[in-house]
Amino acid sequence: MVQVEVTITFEGRSYLTNVITTRDTTDEEILRLAFEQVQKQWKK
Repeated sequence: MVQVEVTITFEGRSYLTNVITTRDTTDEEILRLAFEQVQKQWKK
């Protein structure tokens, strides 16, 4: 498992989030996971 820091733009703001994933995860999948994390946090 690795921790990847990703900056995501959501609703005009930038958010820094961490994604914990396996080494063989694609960049696109990491970006999707990061976006979902930010979206879940701010859409409560």
